[in-house]
Amino acid sequence: MQGKLLLIDGHSILSRAFYGIPMLTSSRGIHTNAVYGFLNILFKVIDEEQADHLAVAFDLSRHTFRTELFSGYKGTRKEMPEELREQVPIIQEILKAMNIPILTMEQYEADDILGTIAKRSQKEGISVTVLSGDRDLLQLADEDIKISIPKTSKGRTEVFQYYPEDVKAEWGVTPLEFIDMKGLMGDSSDNIPGVPSIGEKTARTIIQQFHSIENAYAHIDEVPKRAQKALAEHYDMAQLSKKLATIITEVPIDFTYEQAAVADMYNEKALELMKQYEFKTIAARFSAKMEEKGASKAQEEKLPSPKLVTDPFLGAVALKDALLEKALGFFLLSEKERTAFALCLSRDRLYVFRSSEDYPADRLLQDAGELLSEAARKGLELCTLNLKEQLPYLPIRRSSRILDLSIAAYLLNPLKDSYDQEDIARDYLGLQVPGAGELIGKNDLLKALFGEATEKKKARKEDTAEGPGERETALSEHAASLLAQLAYIPLMAKKELLRQLKDKGMERLFKEVEMPLCYSLSDMEREGIRVDENALSEYAELLKKQIDAVEAEIFAETGERFNLNSPQQLGTVLFEKLGMKGGKKTKTGYSTAADVLQKLAPEYPVVEKILRYRALSKLYSTYAVGLSAFISGDGRIHGTFNQTITATGRISSTDPNLQNIPVRTEEGKELRKVFIPAEGHTFVDADYSQVELRILAALSGDEKLINAYRDAVDIHALTASEVFHVPLSDVTPEMRRNAKAVNFGIVYGISAYGLGEGLSISQKEAKGYINKYFETYPGVKKFLDDQVAHAKENGFVRTFFGRIRPIPELSSSNFMQRSFGERVAMNSPIQGTAADIMKIAMNRVNMALSGLTPEGERIREPMKSHIVLQVHDELLIETAPEELAEVKAMVKKLMEEAAELSVKLAVDVQSGDNWYDCH
Repeated sequence: MQGKLLLIDGHSILSRAFYGIPMLTSSRGIHTNAVYGFLNILFKVIDEEQADHLAVAFDLSRHTFRTELFSGYKGTRKEMPEELREQVPIIQEILKAMNIPILTMEQYEADDILGTIAKRSQKEGISVTVLSGDRDLLQLADEDIKISIPKTSKGRTEVFQYYPEDVKAEWGVTPLEFIDMKGLMGDSSDNIPGVPSIGEKTARTIIQQFHSIENAYAHIDEVPKRAQKALAEHYDMAQLSKKLATIITEVPIDFTYEQAAVADMYNEKALELMKQYEFKTIAARFSAKMEEKGASKAQEEKLPSPKLVTDPFLGAVALKDALLEKALGFFLLSEKERTAFALCLSRDRLYVFRSSEDYPADRLLQDAGELLSEAARKGLELCTLNLKEQLPYLPIRRSSRILDLSIAAYLLNPLKDSYDQEDIARDYLGLQVPGAGELIGKNDLLKALFGEATEKKKARKEDTAEGPGERETALSEHAASLLAQLAYIPLMAKKELLRQLKDKGMERLFKEVEMPLCYSLSDMEREGIRVDENALSEYAELLKKQIDAVEAEIFAETGERFNLNSPQQLGTVLFEKLGMKGGKKTKTGYSTAADVLQKLAPEYPVVEKILRYRALSKLYSTYAVGLSAFISGDGRIHGTFNQTITATGRISSTDPNLQNIPVRTEEGKELRKVFIPAEGHTFVDADYSQVELRILAALSGDEKLINAYRDAVDIHALTASEVFHVPLSDVTPEMRRNAKAVNFGIVYGISAYGLGEGLSISQKEAKGYINKYFETYPGVKKFLDDQVAHAKENGFVRTFFGRIRPIPELSSSNFMQRSFGERVAMNSPIQGTAADIMKIAMNRVNMALSGLTPEGERIREPMKSHIVLQVHDELLIETAPEELAEVKAMVKKLMEEAAELSVKLAVDVQSGDNWYDCH
């Protein structure tokens, strides 16, 4: 073979990607999941095939020579979803920018174009790979023509390869015989009729024996009797179906192998499109490829070059000049003996201060702190990004004048996965700027600024221009540019971001809730939570013994030893050796997912033990062993708490995730014993009681639900009484349990199917429970319906405090996506309001402990007690013994008064010598 050609079935791969990847939208609301999936499949195959020539074929319309032969051809297909249709011109725009030929032809389908070029190229001695999600292309498989069919599941793609022998192995017929087989069995997706009553199995048997429809008809008496009459009576239909199924390989299309040469695929225009549609990982691939071949970078917005300041005298002049402005942009980094400070005064005045021998780190840090403090005192607005990351070394502790614009961007679109400076520049300034990956790669920013690389591979091509000295200088310059962006972009974007926040009713939420929260979270991270390392070690040993014991029981009951952590081995034992029913076999073996095993557990005790083994193993690896890696030298875990991650506004926890410690099992609860307060202190735990149900009552205005809370009635027992039509005194524990599931399920927009699965009852019975619930609380039903209607009309819902949750899924043509969107519309106002209330309460408690008013004015010395953990609706406070009574009373009052609702918030306050004892 003299070359390699990759041919792609455009619509097929785009459609497969669309249905295989969850719905994605850009910040401008453009659907992009199909394009993103298409490109990932494309690059995966390019890397695997190492093809040097490439072309993509698209259908022009449904009207082709086949519809003239048979008007019903593809007539049963649904119209292309609008979310997919809008992505066709996008992928074609990108392919053109990548200099990849797009092939179309009136009256013919993409399959015919691919077949023609594949066979033509084969004759010219060219090796061909055809990429398509359509198995019809299998008929093209030949010695030098490989058919690649990708299958995407849960965002992951696997490509299956077919040569003639592979087609024969899977279908039992040769590629050409595959056409005849389809002619007999028909194809419902293309509405090819086939022969009535002949299915896939019979069609395969006939073609394996006679090799063609014509030969089978010529020997009609030898055809199996069940199909004999059908073929005799519908031979004309079989021939028509075969013609419809046959890919034309002589389309008169103008195409040469040279036209498909892969040339300049990774270029400036294509990279700009990747950034425009927010494909970060793909954009990074383009940047890397362009650097490899020495290509110039995409035309990026030229920010003013920062002036590097390493002299304290020059620094003093610039800092003094800054106080004459109305607003400043800044970003501060400091670690040990190094400090860097970016400062933007205006569109063309940009500084990067870097500590040096003449300008020591501590002095620069002091100068930066004094500038920011004085600027805030004078009323200047101070704009930055990722403020919480800077607070540990910011001399200024708290100021209402500092604005974190990454949080503003999060409020405006909480569905994005990042709010970096390049995202904000693109979305709110219309600028394309290089991000951290393009400028410094994976190098640490502060170290890179001082010319110290932390990864072997340099970030940009020019870094390797000459010797090590020049490479370090180039890296330092790129780092200075990046640091300058972190000050420049927030200052430039401030006006637009604040305008949009005001227009969308979230300005107060931003300034009065989210900005103070930066300080509350920073304080909590700084304090950390103490861990009893001996208790953690003992807990690990106890879990290990329990794991070993349950493992031994499982092996005894199954009659053999095997790897319990191997789904393949476990599936074989359960569904083949033990013959359990309900096994779902996939290409990699039987599914042993939790939902599968949970259905088996009531009937098979050994499955219950397997589930217990998994739960214990997760506790052991993630917490008993995993937590020890996060314990600092002071014996405390200083985790990270994030406020720009969740779409609902809830705070999340990472490194480690302390919010995810299991509480439903005794072993999970026991883990809480290892978290202890400082010596001589006590934990105070304050937990909102049924906060989301109380919010539901308040927001819905349902009088019966509101009165139940006002009268302090057991809400689950009351719901059981109403739903099951029994007196309150006759409610059984099981009735209350089921009513509790309904109460909380309604908050999350639960379906009859979901409730039925949770309670192990029929879907019909579950539906009855839900209907009775809505009859009991009609205000709730109206509220939930109103939220869905509002979201469909406006594209979002709001919390009580104005937080917006966009719901693009409601515009989907996919039923499952729309159903999910409806559940989100019902739940987000409730869960989001609960998140807002917790943030307000946390801020107020933290301010009170710090001796400050809610406005930040000092009214007394800080207390010795501190918030050390926030978990969902719960605050954990490490409390000095002499402050115990005051803290308990204060936290209860502040949390219960965090929101003025028609239903009073209730807080349970407990204390103990460890976290476990607080419950």
